[in-house]
Amino acid sequence: MTATFVGMPPFPQAARTALADPQLRANLRHATHTIRDKRAAVVAEVDEWEALRRKGAGIKDDMLAHLDEHLVRLEEQLTARGAVVHWARDAAEACAIVAQVARDHRADEVVKVKSMATAEIGLNEALAQEGIAAWETDLAELIVQLGDDLPSHILVPAIHRNRAEIRRIFLDRMAAAGRPAPADLTDEPRELAAAARLHLREKFLRATVAVSGANFAVAETGTLVVVESEGNGRMCLTLPEVLVSVVGIEKVLPTTADLDTFLRLLPRSSTGERMNPYTSMWTGVTPGDGPQEVHVVLLDNGRTDVLADEVGRQALRCIRCSACLNVCPVYERTGGHAYGSVYPGPIGAILTPMLKGVGHDEQVDSLPYASSLCGRCYEVCPVMIDIPEVLVHLRSQVVDAHRDTVGGGGLGWRPPTPLDLAMRGAALVLGDGRRMAWAARGTALAGRVLGATRGRLGGGARGRALPGGRGALGRVPGGGGWTDARDLPAPPTDTFRAWWTRTHGGRDEATTTRTAQEERR
Repeated sequence: MTATFVGMPPFPQAARTALADPQLRANLRHATHTIRDKRAAVVAEVDEWEALRRKGAGIKDDMLAHLDEHLVRLEEQLTARGAVVHWARDAAEACAIVAQVARDHRADEVVKVKSMATAEIGLNEALAQEGIAAWETDLAELIVQLGDDLPSHILVPAIHRNRAEIRRIFLDRMAAAGRPAPADLTDEPRELAAAARLHLREKFLRATVAVSGANFAVAETGTLVVVESEGNGRMCLTLPEVLVSVVGIEKVLPTTADLDTFLRLLPRSSTGERMNPYTSMWTGVTPGDGPQEVHVVLLDNGRTDVLADEVGRQALRCIRCSACLNVCPVYERTGGHAYGSVYPGPIGAILTPMLKGVGHDEQVDSLPYASSLCGRCYEVCPVMIDIPEVLVHLRSQVVDAHRDTVGGGGLGWRPPTPLDLAMRGAALVLGDGRRMAWAARGTALAGRVLGATRGRLGGGARGRALPGGRGALGRVPGGGGWTDARDLPAPPTDTFRAWWTRTHGGRDEATTTRTAQEERR
């Protein structure tokens, strides 16, 4: 049975489980720090790196503003060069198209290039239901597949595994999927890679159908581009007779000249390399060279909904480099599985809720809160996606999506949580000047009482915790849970209004400002 993300718990619950696994945290820390250090070194070599980031973001934004035109042009160029273009509104349509192509060629297996789009639509599981085996050929994806595991990183899906764990997976599982691993296999990287190479070669040589995604699709020429580091993609893109490429509609670039910018941004941001070891480009069908039947599935699956969001549409700039994961303090400590999504980390925390929509699933609604909003992700993003801005935007959408269900009627009714009540109370107080003044006086009185009490007992100047403890304020983190790991500052002993009256003789701010101007003249 292939593992899936279906039924995963909300992020806070999954994160607590991950935090309790010291081996996982050690694996993640070692891997993310290694990749981020390599990235920092090669980025520092580019004097105009920030200008390059701005250029990449500008190209993507201009493309998104005219996406309809570029997609039509891409279809025209692909068709003129012998490819068959399919349009898929959602995951079900895309999977059905790929399955039909495989059935038309009596294929009971396909080889795959690593693809986030095919993982997003659950293609492997859909093909399995049709009796078609989908073999992952990327080394890390192979590890995940053989281990009946789930990917935990965009670039390195098996980042949560160490060498000893990988060796055990190969020894225990390879034989059931094809050529077995050598009995004397060690955990040396060279030997692990050699075992995978021998295991996969027989699949490459017998496969008639291959499935890929695409990092970029050039509308000007109808060219699809895949960048990779191992050569497995090149094997999939040249040996089989039939190739099906599932491409998100946001992957289109207007011209070949635009591609140059992203081939400079992507490898430095993802693998910390100056260029990718393998950059494969194919344009339709070339007689006598490579697949002689090419299908391209242009996938929407929620992308037009994201495009309609003026704040969130910047997420469609994403080139899947994973730089944001490698610097994220939350991801480093919890790993990708805690996000319960094909797209983990900061980009997943915004992309998944926008593609799936909020207000329908507790697990999806928890993702915008899986961040400290530190901003490191924005600092390293090669296309300048302001992930913290989108996270805050999505949090407001999550709250709004549940607003009408609190205390209302119908199937959507739910009782108000302590957080709902707290927010209603805050709105009541902050919405009226007089109530705000009374609340400020009450807070100042509490501060004086607390200060006097702590002074007599020899205590410090900070508070301890809000009542309620962990999770007291419901699904959204806050309240009592906030002070589980933080000291609550003691309330001030004076109010701003009292201070103003005392220091400015009761004059309002406008009068004080006018008097000061007159004195200066």
